[in-house]
Amino acid sequence: MKKALVILASALAMSGAFAQTAAPASAPAAAAASAGKHERNVEDRIAYLHSQLKITPAQDPQWSTFADVMRSNAQTMGDLFKQRQQAGAQSAIDDMKQYSAIAQAHADGMKKLVDAFEPLYNSLSPDQKKLADQTFHRSPGGGKKHK
Repeated sequence: MKKALVILASALAMSGAFAQTAAPASAPAAAAASAGKHERNVEDRIAYLHSQLKITPAQDPQWSTFADVMRSNAQTMGDLFKQRQQAGAQSAIDDMKQYSAIAQAHADGMKKLVDAFEPLYNSLSPDQKKLADQTFHRSPGGGKKHK
């Protein structure tokens, strides 16, 4: 989840709130390569969290729900960023609207992620909860205290 959150937050930050650039001729190939890398990153993060939190077979149903939300959120954000890349030159208002849609999708995705994580968290042992708390904790300045 942490990586998904970081990916989503990074994607928003890297989008350049109101930046507009023309897509280069090689954009489709680059977008396909980027999408493949993004999917691998999400799957790598899911695997990392599964291992880090020491998910048990009894917790797999809650875990699967949570992992599926991570994948869905990543797909949604990837699609929105792809649309943003392919949009080309836009008016400032269109650019702001598109960025607003990305920010709203991020907020909606976080709500879904929290809703999926809560039952999983509640199923964790006290030791697993400590691991989760450490894994997802951010320092007050927004920097990560872990991996």
